[in-house]
Amino acid sequence: MNDDLFADAARQALASHCTPAAVRAIEAGGPAAPETAALWTRLEATGLADGLLPEAQGGAALGLAQAFGVLEQCGAHALPLPLADTMLARALLADADAQWPEGMVALACGLRLADGGLRCAMVRGGAVAASVLVQTDGAWRLLPVNGAQAAPQALALDAAFTWTAAQLQAAPCISMDKDTGTDARTLQAAVVAAQMAGALMTVFQRTLQYANERQQFGRPIGKFQAIQHQLAVMSEHVFAARMAAQIGCNSHRGEWPHRLKAATAKARCSEAALAVADTAHAIHGAIGFTREHDLQLFTRRLHAWRQTAGSEAYWHDVAGEALLAHEGCTLDIVRHMTGMPQSSPCLQD
Repeated sequence: MNDDLFADAARQALASHCTPAAVRAIEAGGPAAPETAALWTRLEATGLADGLLPEAQGGAALGLAQAFGVLEQCGAHALPLPLADTMLARALLADADAQWPEGMVALACGLRLADGGLRCAMVRGGAVAASVLVQTDGAWRLLPVNGAQAAPQALALDAAFTWTAAQLQAAPCISMDKDTGTDARTLQAAVVAAQMAGALMTVFQRTLQYANERQQFGRPIGKFQAIQHQLAVMSEHVFAARMAAQIGCNSHRGEWPHRLKAATAKARCSEAALAVADTAHAIHGAIGFTREHDLQLFTRRLHAWRQTAGSEAYWHDVAGEALLAHEGCTLDIVRHMTGMPQSSPCLQD
């Protein structure tokens, strides 16, 4: 099946129901906003939330490689709901022969407290999620948001949660059979990078359009060489980040992201987020920073996603450790990451 069909379905659903006005309404009202339920109902109706599930369980049996276009569209439309996390959570629970809950599920890493409770300092989309699938001490817990002690975070709809020891004990402990690939940070890095790729492309396209429309000294500012140079550098970052994000999601059904591939994707997309957001606002000028302008809907998310699951500094360390541990030719690592066949041994000087 052509995975473009899923990307097209996501594009159509989000273009109609995830407009800038809807994003603002959801950010302002959270779970109480009518737009929140309407948008999630629409996404559920498309079957996208079940995309990673096996066909026997009502899914499309997609791997992340086939779902990349869906994740990219989430970022391209500044989706304020944790669809990507829900897709991953349902697939993880299905692989563990566990029942997944109704509604949206967020992924997070947790820290056990001295009193036996559990704290998640940052849950992206936690304010609208019904449950959180938390990895802590090598185990996974499925915890309801209702009843947890919640605190807001900087980005709208994000939250910090604390569960008591009693609540933790009452929550099901999910046993994951796979020894590799079910690290919450790695999983989030891969899917967040894909969403960043979509947001980066939207920011670039909007900036290019603005540069061609904004008149200064009798002609569009996009005709000036300095602006053209900035746009060219932006495009390099955007397309390099997209290629890296595709590498990070290069896994099929039954597989989970390779840690080094996820590291490459997240590090490159996080680097691009800073450069692209800075240039976009420089070209837009003061208007791009205003609440009424749509640009900030995407650049705010880029800055937040840059820190999700670790910034570029964290993932550079991961890549560096892998490079130092590799005993063969460095180029073999690149070939492995990009799926190229291994060649003859490297020539020695």
